Amino acid sequence: MQFQQLAYFVAVAETRHFTQAAERMRVAQPSLSQQVKALERDVGATLFHRIRGNVTLTEAGETLLPIARRILAETEAAYRAVRELDELGRGRVRFGATPSLCTGVLPRLLATFRGKYPGIELVLQEGGSRDLQAALSEGTLDLAMIVDSRVHDDPRLTTVPLFVEELVVISPKDAPAPVPGARMKIRELRGHPLVMFRRGYDLREATMDACRAEGFEPDFAIEGGEMDAVLEFVRAGIGLAVVPGTVVGDRFRITRFAAPGLTRTVRLAYRRDVEPSRAVRALRDAVPRLLYQATAATTGETLTRIIQLG
Repeated sequence: MQFQQLAYFVAVAETRHFTQAAERMRVAQPSLSQQVKALERDVGATLFHRIRGNVTLTEAGETLLPIARRILAETEAAYRAVRELDELGRGRVRFGATPSLCTGVLPRLLATFRGKYPGIELVLQEGGSRDLQAALSEGTLDLAMIVDSRVHDDPRLTTVPLFVEELVVISPKDAPAPVPGARMKIRELRGHPLVMFRRGYDLREATMDACRAEGFEPDFAIEGGEMDAVLEFVRAGIGLAVVPGTVVGDRFRITRFAAPGLTRTVRLAYRRDVEPSRAVRALRDAVPRLLYQATAATTGETLTRIIQLG
């Protein structure tokens, strides 16, 4: 089994087409096909169902794919680490975060990091926490900021707590408060139309779980949005939404939940079994400090705790 054979195999698996895979890998299609067949001989199993115009993975191929991706990612990490030994002025970090973090604290954090390390290329992937965790496990991400209540145990990953964030109810700035008084109970969401995120979104699941724990199903005015769309729908008066306080600013009326409130813990996750490049280590080590700086203007009401790391 050779490194190049695994690269060709992954390319075919992702494109589901031998010619397109050959174009991606910049190699002649017959040569790529021969290398894939040689890999199949080495592993002793057929990896693809080859039907004209339709290439699909066999069960053996499905088993090999995540392993091959990890091997390729780890090999690339080793090459990067060697290339970056002389200088930290260059490098590449594949960084994942949930859309709410990309809208909230992440822009200021990454802007500060880029100011110090302008030669480091940052490749951002937005997604739900479970998708980001899968990408880390497969080796297609180096670091990710995830919500810990939405992930499962993975012995290959290390997760470090960063901060606890308060979730709040938002409504149009000129609208009356959803309920009289300074705070509302979760059960008082009953009967209020909500602007709801798409399925698989961490905030959707948190809101649904909280409502069901109070014995009711929430009413949706509209559902299926990403963060930017949800904020604009609320601004237009379509309904309320439950969002992290750090994405709101002064654009909306904010109503906080009564104690104990609704919070989520954000963690930094990375592979424990892969030696990171110097660029990855630089961002990993800088995230807690930069988060503190990025949220320095916060009152402390919506960002309840910064956990300093050693």
